[in-house]
Amino acid sequence: MEGFAGFKVGMSHAFIVDYRKRSTTANQEVAVPVTVVEVPPLRVVGARIYARAPYGMRVAGEVWGDSPSEDLARRIPKHPASSPEAIAKFAALEGSEVRLIVHTQPSLVTGSPSKTPTLFEVRVGGEKFDERRAHAVKLLGQELRAEDLAKEGEFLDVLGVTKGFGFQGHIQRWGVKLQPRKNSKHRRMIGTLGPHNPSFVSYRIPQAGQTGYHRRTQFNMRVLKVVKDPRVDPITPAGGFPHYGEVRSSCLVLHGSLPGPAKRLLRFRTPLRSHVSSVEKVDLRYFSVRSKQGA
Repeated sequence: MEGFAGFKVGMSHAFIVDYRKRSTTANQEVAVPVTVVEVPPLRVVGARIYARAPYGMRVAGEVWGDSPSEDLARRIPKHPASSPEAIAKFAALEGSEVRLIVHTQPSLVTGSPSKTPTLFEVRVGGEKFDERRAHAVKLLGQELRAEDLAKEGEFLDVLGVTKGFGFQGHIQRWGVKLQPRKNSKHRRMIGTLGPHNPSFVSYRIPQAGQTGYHRRTQFNMRVLKVVKDPRVDPITPAGGFPHYGEVRSSCLVLHGSLPGPAKRLLRFRTPLRSHVSSVEKVDLRYFSVRSKQGA
């Protein structure tokens, strides 16, 4: 599997042995910020085969499983299961890519703001197309767990939507310098919209507009810890995570910050710009479960 999804829980801090070889604190114990993401299992409801065409990829075949979740009816009308003949025909199709149709299960998450699941596709990786196709058919109606994608020490790309701030002015949006005190008319304004010629305003000029709530991708975020059962390996601080609550499902602990506020859905994928040849487990000495609100 080359993708997954989870819900952002919040941040904490941990003590690790610095794995960055060029760091000034390499091989020393340092405190680092970490982000916790709850990753309940994804349910596979269908599979697709894509074939290359003159105008891009097109769907060559599609099948649906026979055990859809009741939550999925909130997102799309109930889809009938494919017949055994259709599945057999799908298992003989040729193409270039195989993807699974999966959906999240918000009912397993304490802090989910919605009961409606998110439906999306996940690419099936592998060397041989026949093996990828057979694997997709085998997973129909099954659940996928984060441990299938993420291992401790590996890197992941994280896709999410940043925290939104609405319409903001020049200073707040771009951090440009305020005008002098004696400036007429405006202070929180840029000095010029550009030269007289060419006679249009370039996109490079900082202006007011939408701030935040943008889709962003963060590359090569390292997985420090994979918690399969929070009841055995406690991850929730005293009093719960602010604006989220208690972590009930399996979760990932990643080094650094991730886009978006608590409860927002984050997508994970195998890294596109991987710069490591071998994966080494990070020496995690301590993870803080102290209260974030003085409880």
